[in-house]
Amino acid sequence: MATRLLRTNFIRRSYRLPAFSPVGPPTVTASTAVVPEILSFGQQAPEPPLHHPKPTEQSHDGLDLSDQARLFSSVPTSDLLRSTAVLHAAAIGPMVDLGTWVMSSKLMDAAVTRGMVLGLVKGTFYDHFCAGEDADAAAERVRSVYNATGLKGMLVYGVEHANDAASCDDNMQQFIRTIEAAKSLPTSHFSSVVVKITAICPISLLKRVSDLLRWEYKSTGFKLSWKLKSFPVFSDSSPLYHTNSEPEPLTAEEEKELEAAHRRIQEICRKCQESNVPLLVDAEDTILQPAIDYMAYSSAIMFNADKDRPIVYNTIQAYLRDAGERLHLAVQNAEKESVPMGFKLVRGAYMSSEARLADSLGCKSPVHDTIQDTHSCYNDCMTFLMEKASNGSGFGVVLATHNADSGRLASRKASDLGIDKQNGKIEFAQLYGMSDALSFGLKRAGFNVSKYMPFGPVETAIPYLLRRAYENRGMMATGAHDRQLMRMELKRRLLAGIA
Repeated sequence: MATRLLRTNFIRRSYRLPAFSPVGPPTVTASTAVVPEILSFGQQAPEPPLHHPKPTEQSHDGLDLSDQARLFSSVPTSDLLRSTAVLHAAAIGPMVDLGTWVMSSKLMDAAVTRGMVLGLVKGTFYDHFCAGEDADAAAERVRSVYNATGLKGMLVYGVEHANDAASCDDNMQQFIRTIEAAKSLPTSHFSSVVVKITAICPISLLKRVSDLLRWEYKSTGFKLSWKLKSFPVFSDSSPLYHTNSEPEPLTAEEEKELEAAHRRIQEICRKCQESNVPLLVDAEDTILQPAIDYMAYSSAIMFNADKDRPIVYNTIQAYLRDAGERLHLAVQNAEKESVPMGFKLVRGAYMSSEARLADSLGCKSPVHDTIQDTHSCYNDCMTFLMEKASNGSGFGVVLATHNADSGRLASRKASDLGIDKQNGKIEFAQLYGMSDALSFGLKRAGFNVSKYMPFGPVETAIPYLLRRAYENRGMMATGAHDRQLMRMELKRRLLAGIA
């Protein structure tokens, strides 16, 4: 079998190059390092520091990120100490480089050094950023986090991709177990489970399907007999340079593989529908995304039957130039077909690989030219989705962001629209172990807030965590404000104890 659970060598697959920096800077983030790009809440290179309210300033948007005592009131001092240490370490670029080297070196071949390294990381980075080694452990972590903080959990089986049918079948069963673990929790404790299509459909087939979908969009009269009903996955500004000539049709074997992939996602969706557990489909880079969008939307058409709340959510990456157009087309078609639709809105995590691929083909990157363009696109999409969710339609929105300015804008927009913050139509999400100040602030402002909580065996998760840290360390370095709040709270508690 060829499943890959969070493995270091996955960095090197041909269409996904190392050192991807997430787009856009998190203005307030405890960190951003490790966890599936999944949520890709992240942002990229630093920008000039943004204004944060002083402790005496009153926020007019209901989101107060200045009072560290209130923000971290639910966090025990021991946890605050560990979090501060881990987040500071994860912001050090050379430490990430060293960790990556160690995990791919011969030191990991010797039982003694391997055990020492894994033991050290498990007690620090793994425990901070991951929810456990299996679905049951992750569910218990969700329960404890909710009881301590009121923050919900998104359960994420930490598998990246698979290359053969047997691995895809095994991964499907793991996703089913994840849904069962979520179902065992009170509905107030969790918000959703997350699936990666790359884990239940071979990467090579997703690329082939994406090529054929692009060619169908480019060529009038080119039809795909195997294609299920779906929503548009391209707009006039979508990148099509990946496919410059007519692809060969799927072979009989490939069509069987695609049918099997559809059966897997449909089985996962059916289980979610029966269990009333929302399913978030993660995004990938543009070489694969058309096939992922196609499968997500075709699944939504089949399983989003509840007119008040969707089961299947697709992901929109706002750092792509065509994100807004594609979102509007999908919404228009969903409304036309009377299909409730859920969207998870992220900024994106493949900036470097997208730019390199486009440059190698002599094309312009599909990513916005500037960070501010990405922020503007995110905020425009966010506003559009919030307006749709507020008018009584069946739209659901997950605003996945580490950016405090987006949080403030959304908080103001919710007030302007008179949105019921607790009806489940709109929620925020941040990665587990990161951006806790923003999570706590949004929760105190009355919103539903979830932490994206990946789980998986320690040995296979650690290399992945290092890769996430490597990809996101640019964003980690801009999380100084959040780390400063944590230091201030530790100092306040120390002085209060001495007094």
